[in-house]
Amino acid sequence: MTADRQPLIECEHCASIYRRHQLEPGETANCARCGATLWRYSGLTLSNWLALAISALIVFGVANAYPVASMAVQGMTQQASLLDAIAITWRQDHWVVAIMTGMAGFALPMLQLTVLLWVLGPLSRGREPVGFRTAMRLLGVLRPWCMIPVFLLGVLVAVVKLAGMAAVAPGIGLGAFGLLTILLTMLGRLSPHVLWRYAETVGVVPVHVPQAGPDSVLTGCHVCGQVQAVPHAADPEEEHHCVRCEAVVHHRKPDHLARTWALLLAAVVFYIPANVLPVMQVRSVLGDSAHTILGGVVELWEMGSWDIALIVFIASVAVPLTKLLALILLLLTEQWRSTTNLRPRTRLYQMVEFIGQWSMLDVFVVILLAALADFQGLMEISAGAGAAAFGVTVILTMLSAMSFDLRRSWDLEGQSEIESPPVAGGRQPAPVAGKEMG
Repeated sequence: MTADRQPLIECEHCASIYRRHQLEPGETANCARCGATLWRYSGLTLSNWLALAISALIVFGVANAYPVASMAVQGMTQQASLLDAIAITWRQDHWVVAIMTGMAGFALPMLQLTVLLWVLGPLSRGREPVGFRTAMRLLGVLRPWCMIPVFLLGVLVAVVKLAGMAAVAPGIGLGAFGLLTILLTMLGRLSPHVLWRYAETVGVVPVHVPQAGPDSVLTGCHVCGQVQAVPHAADPEEEHHCVRCEAVVHHRKPDHLARTWALLLAAVVFYIPANVLPVMQVRSVLGDSAHTILGGVVELWEMGSWDIALIVFIASVAVPLTKLLALILLLLTEQWRSTTNLRPRTRLYQMVEFIGQWSMLDVFVVILLAALADFQGLMEISAGAGAAAFGVTVILTMLSAMSFDLRRSWDLEGQSEIESPPVAGGRQPAPVAGKEMG
């Protein structure tokens, strides 16, 4: 394929445009401007990905059919699976917590695997899946909200918390969730953009290589990654439609500062009761008690589980606070129209995106404790109002990060162009001088 017919790819963080070329085993292509990873070499075929997805769905069934742990107190034994924990939390009238954990730990991961199987089956046979465009939009929405790895860590924390007061043993479901976490991490490489590239490779969708004219600018579709020429209008938020998947395309996210600030301030409001109100309430023959997030960390530390206490502190205290402060910094630097430290700010934004879901750890811990310590008349643990507030805080901070458009900050440094192919092998290529397209 000649250079002018090579597919184009846009860096999602700085909007630089590149010609996409084949990589050798072990290589990655990095953006010469901001250093972000653009694409990676993969030796797996579509049939290999299909086999992984089928395996993940089978393991998912096993993980939810069997208990993740069991607890024995005075001759009584209580077993709990994820679905048991969700059902008990719902029965205790903590509907918000039950819905959040049920969606993030069960419904959305199952839907994600179903969508992957729906598209990988036909693609592996060289056919375009029915509803491929709709399926890819749905997959893009689902991916950030599937929190199986967070649930797995929550099980481990819950087991350690209860080990000091009763005999706790891991179940078959725990091992299955561990294997599922590995499989889903591998399948996490299959973003909608990657699947569209596979569809190009097998020839079921056309390869569209746009040419920017004097009155147009190149931009990428957030759904399928297709780079296309859109009119060079004065308003970068003007609405267009993707030439390939027909999704709505904006050169830049509309009203991103106002939307990000609104979601971030709402998260700050909920963050206060999340830390002040108890996230867990314990009723036992010895009396009733309530525990806040920091109280749980202190309790783990006093039990001698300093390593688990450190994990909970990082996930439930340090991570949410870091996200809030990082987003505030990113918003302020853009409002001040600063062009300094753009690469470090890009790394900061990538970190905020990566750690987003891990703050849900304490919410999963609470519902598991509620399921395992469900001994009527002897001991009962339930979620507190702080758990619901904390879950809402996590959701709002994730939405806030998704609303922010880092490309605006890079725009201040100069317009993007079709650059020479990025250096492969994971190295940071030298920046290429930009010029305005059009």
